[in-house]
Amino acid sequence: MGVLGWGALAGVALLLLGGASGVNGRGLRLGLAVQAAGMGLLGVVGVVVLTGGEALGAGFRSSVGLAFGLDPLSGFFLAVLALTAVPTLIFARDYLPASPGARAIGALTAAFLVTLVGVLAARDVISFLAFWELMTLIPATGILVSRRDREVRSAVYAYLAITHLGGAGVWVALLALAHHGAVGDPAALAAAGTGAQTLVAVAALIGFATKAGFIPLHVWLPRAHPLAPAHLSALMSGMMVKVALYGLIRVEFQWLGATPRWLGLALLAIGLISSLGGVIWALMQHELKRLLAYSSIENVGIIALALGASMLFARGGDRTWAAIAFAAALLHAANHAVFKTLLFLGAGALQRATGSLDLDHLGGLLRRMPWTGGAFLVGCMAIAGLPPLNGFASEWLILESLVHVVFHQPLGVALAGAVALAGLAATAALALLCFVKVLGLVLLGRPRREACAVAVDPPGGMLLGMGLLALMCIVLGLVPGLVLPTLAGLAPGSSGSVLLRHAGLVLPGTGSYLPLPIAIGLTALVAALIAVRGKRRAAPAPTWACGQPVVAALSWSSAGFTKPLRVVLDGVLRPRREITVVRGGGMVQSVTYEGDVPSLLDASLYEPTVRAGLRAAALARRLQSGNVRAYAAYLLGLVIGLLVLVHSGVLG
Repeated sequence: MGVLGWGALAGVALLLLGGASGVNGRGLRLGLAVQAAGMGLLGVVGVVVLTGGEALGAGFRSSVGLAFGLDPLSGFFLAVLALTAVPTLIFARDYLPASPGARAIGALTAAFLVTLVGVLAARDVISFLAFWELMTLIPATGILVSRRDREVRSAVYAYLAITHLGGAGVWVALLALAHHGAVGDPAALAAAGTGAQTLVAVAALIGFATKAGFIPLHVWLPRAHPLAPAHLSALMSGMMVKVALYGLIRVEFQWLGATPRWLGLALLAIGLISSLGGVIWALMQHELKRLLAYSSIENVGIIALALGASMLFARGGDRTWAAIAFAAALLHAANHAVFKTLLFLGAGALQRATGSLDLDHLGGLLRRMPWTGGAFLVGCMAIAGLPPLNGFASEWLILESLVHVVFHQPLGVALAGAVALAGLAATAALALLCFVKVLGLVLLGRPRREACAVAVDPPGGMLLGMGLLALMCIVLGLVPGLVLPTLAGLAPGSSGSVLLRHAGLVLPGTGSYLPLPIAIGLTALVAALIAVRGKRRAAPAPTWACGQPVVAALSWSSAGFTKPLRVVLDGVLRPRREITVVRGGGMVQSVTYEGDVPSLLDASLYEPTVRAGLRAAALARRLQSGNVRAYAAYLLGLVIGLLVLVHSGVLG
C-alpha cells in the first residue's frame, strides 16, 4: 500500500476517532476538529487521484468480498465532499454544543461522513449496498435525536419509507450487474442482451433518482432536510444527493455499455420537470430551510439536463460535446454542493440568532449580522446564477450544451433539446426571483420582530465556516476553466484533451465566458459609484402607509411577493384560500386571511396510495383471526391451488 492508501486510511481513522471522542461532552469540539482534519486528508487524497488519473486500491468486482478503492471519478466526489465537509465541521464546533443531543449528533456526523466516503470507495456490491443503506439511516437517527415531536417522527418515517421503496431499484440494478459479472465491465452486460441492459438502466434510474430527489420521487426531501440540525442539513442537501448522482453516473454512464437514446431523453425530461417544479415550489415556500430543500430539487434537475445532453451527444458520436456536457454536470454538482452548504449553514446561524426561519418574521438582518448576512448574500447570488460567481459558470455551460443539442442533433432530439433549453432559461429566471425574495425578506428592510432587532453575528467558528464557503463561491466562479478540462477527461470515451486549460470557459465552435474581466469591470464600476457618491447619504424620510401607523404587518410578505406568479399558475398550483371576516356594530372588526399552496403530488399520488395501503392492511388484518381452524383452511386452500397450477402445467 502506497502513501495515498495510508493517507486514505488515516483520514477514515481520524473521522472515527473524532466521532468517538465527541461522545465525551468535553471532547465534542476537539472531536469535530479531528473530523475536519480527517476529511481534509481524504480531500487531498481525492484531489491527487483525480488529477493523477491513476486508480488507488482495488478495482471493481462482481464477486462477493469486501473491496475498496478510488478512481478519478470517485476522487472528484471525495474532493467535493471534503470541500464542503471541512467548513461544515468548523461551523459545527461552535454551533453544535448548544444543540439538543449534541454529543450523539457529533458521533452521528462522523458516522454519516464515513458512510458517504464508503459509498464512493466501495468496489463490490455488498460494501456499496451496506453503506448506501447506512447513508439513509444515519441522518434519520440524527433528526430523531435532535427533535422528537410527532411531526418530526412522521416526516422521518416518510423519508425512510420513500427512499427505501424507491431505493429497491439500486439493489435490483447492482445485483443484476453482479449476476452478469458486469460490475465495472460494460461488455459483460452488453453480452447479456438488451433485456438485461434495460432492466439495469430503469432500476438504477428509479433507485438513484429517489435519493437524488428527482420529481416525482422527491417528496421526502423537503420533509426531511429542513428538520435536521443545520450542519446535517447542509451535508444532506449539499452532498448526500450528490453521492446519489455519483451512483447514477457510475451505472448509467460507465457500466451500462452503449447507452440507448431513450435514456438520454428520459434524463432531459426528468431534469426539466425537476428544475422547473423545484424552483416553482421553492418560490411558494414561507420557511427558509424548506425553500432551500426545494431549491436542491431544482439544481439536481439542472444537473440531469446536462447528463441527458451528454448521453445524446455520445449516442450521436459527438464525443467532444459529450465530454463538455458531462463536465458541466460535474461542475454544477460541485458548485451546488458549495453554495447550498453555505446557505443551510447561514440558515442555521440566522435561526440561532432569531429563533425563527419564517420569512415573514425576519428582516433587517444584514445590518445587524453583517458577516453572516454578507456570506449568505454571496450564497444567494451564486445560487441565483449571477456572474461572476460559480453558479453562473456551470449554468452557462449547460445552456451552451443544450444550444448545441438544438442545432447539431437530429430533428426529434433537437426539439427535445429546445424544450429543455427553454425550461432551463425559465428556471434560471425564476431562481433569480426566488432569491431576490429571500434577500429582501431576510436581510433587507426593517426587523419584523424584537429578536431580529437585537440579533448579532454568531461565534467565530461559525463565521469562519461560512466565510470559507463564500470564498469558494467566488474562486470557483472566477477560474472555472482551470478545473473544467480535468472534469471533461472523466467523461466515458473522452480522449483527455478535449479542452485547453484557461481561467475562463473557452468552448469549441461557440462563444466564451471570461469571468475575470467581468469581475474587474464590476469592481471598477462599484468603485466609481462610491467615489461619485462621496460622503453624501440619502436623507431619511417617513414611509407613507395611507395614514396608518407603519407596523411590521404592513411589510411585504412572502405570499405577496409571489402573488403575481401564483395568479398566472393558479390552474396548476391550485392554491387554497380561506378568508374570515368578523363584523360587529355595523363595522368590519377584523379580516383574517389564510392560504397555502398544497403539494399536488401528495394530494393526487402519495396520499391516495397511502390510503389504499391502509385499506389493504385493514383487510389483511381480518384474515388474522387467531383461529387455528381458519389457518388450516388457508393452508388447505394454498395446497389445492398449487396442485391445480401444477396439474394445468403453469408450474413445472
